[in-house]
Amino acid sequence: MSRKVKVRRKPRRSFTQGFKLAAVRRMASTESIVGLAEELGVQRRLLYSWREHFQAGGVAALRRAGRPSRDATAAAEAPVAAADLIDPAAARRRIEELERKIGQQQVELDFFRAALRHVEEQRPKKGGPGETASTR
Repeated sequence: MSRKVKVRRKPRRSFTQGFKLAAVRRMASTESIVGLAEELGVQRRLLYSWREHFQAGGVAALRRAGRPSRDATAAAEAPVAAADLIDPAAARRRIEELERKIGQQQVELDFFRAALRHVEEQRPKKGGPGETASTR
């Protein structure tokens, strides 16, 4: 009789964007990538992968795989800090950016309203009671 042996796999580790960025920066200043990998407890090829991602897409490319958490999404959509708006030039740029966004949203709303109106005009009209709608 054969006996099945359960192989326990290590749980997959997930590294933060900050950890990856720090590792990539340390790679640039270290003499031994192997030593750095051992010190951080990661595989050497993972360090090279992070460096390639960073070179291709910057810090944003080092985010965790999968769907972003609610916290990360909220942080990305967080309003500009009040300290950033103390500078009148920065505040003016932010206002211009928001006005452009509002303008783009208005264009999109106008488009969808016109599209909805067009669809409603194309919808067949019902006849009197008990009649079937036109199939045209």
